[in-house]
Amino acid sequence: MNLCDRETLRALLGRHGFHFSKSMGQNFLIDPAVPADIASASRAAEDCGVLEIGPGAGCLTAELAQRAGKVAAVELDRRLLPLLAESMAPYDNVEIVPGDILKLDLTALYGEKLAGLRPLVCANLPYNITTPVLTKLVEAGFFESITVLLQKEVARRLAAPQGSAETGAFSLWLQYHMEAEVLFDVPAAKFFPAPKVDSAVLRCVRREKPAVAVEDEAFFFRCIRGAFLLRRKTLANSLAAALPEAGKERVQAAAAACGLPPSVRGEALTLEDFARLSAALLK
Repeated sequence: MNLCDRETLRALLGRHGFHFSKSMGQNFLIDPAVPADIASASRAAEDCGVLEIGPGAGCLTAELAQRAGKVAAVELDRRLLPLLAESMAPYDNVEIVPGDILKLDLTALYGEKLAGLRPLVCANLPYNITTPVLTKLVEAGFFESITVLLQKEVARRLAAPQGSAETGAFSLWLQYHMEAEVLFDVPAAKFFPAPKVDSAVLRCVRREKPAVAVEDEAFFFRCIRGAFLLRRKTLANSLAAALPEAGKERVQAAAAACGLPPSVRGEALTLEDFARLSAALLK
C-alpha cells in the first residue's frame, strides 16, 4: 500500500470514515521521497528502537519499520487506530500505542516497548505541541537523537547560531543539551491537506556532556530566560526585571566583568557568555 499516494490515502481514510482535525494539526505527507528521507536521516538501524509521535496514516512509520528493530508509534487520535491497524499490518515490528505523548511516562514506555534497543525519536510533529514535546524528549535523558519534521521557521530558530537574532531562550536550552541541525526543507505542497507554512527536518543529537560547564544549572537557565524576558530591552534591563533580588546595578557590574557592553541584548550572548555571566552574578 502506497500511503503517500493521494488516491490510495483518500480510499483508506474513506474506509474508516476519517476526517482531518485542525486542532490536532493533522497533515499527512503525500510525497514518498519525504518520509524515506526523514527515516534515513534518523539513522535508524536494526539495533534501534524508534519512538514515533503522531503516525497519522503511517507513511513515516512504514519507512522506519523497514530500518529499525522496532517502532513504537504513539497516537492520540483514537479514530486513527483501526486505520493504522490496516496500514501497518505488513509490519510485525510496529506497535501502535494509544495515548498522549505529553502524559506518558517515557521511561516506562521505553522499558516496556523498546528495551534493549538504542532509543531514537523520529516524528512528524504537530506544530502546536513542538516545544512541550521537545522539552519532554530532551528531559527524558536517554534518547540518542531526535529527528523531527517541524514548522520551517521554528526549526531554523532552534538550530540558529548562538548570539544571532534568531535565537531564543528555548533555542539555547536545546543547544545546551543537544547538537541541533536543520537537514532539509519540506514545502507545504508535500502534505495533504497542505498547511499554510513550509516545514523542515531538524535533527538533534545528544551531547556526551552539556555544551558548557556551569556552577548552578537552575540559576544559569534563570539568567537565560531572564535575558529574553524583555527581548527588545538591554540585557541589564531585562535581567534586572527577571532577577529582582540581583538589581540592575549588580547585573550591570557582572556584565561589565564579563566584557559585555552596556547596550548588549540577551540575543547577542552565547552559552559561554551566559555561563560566565551567571557565575559572576552568583559571586
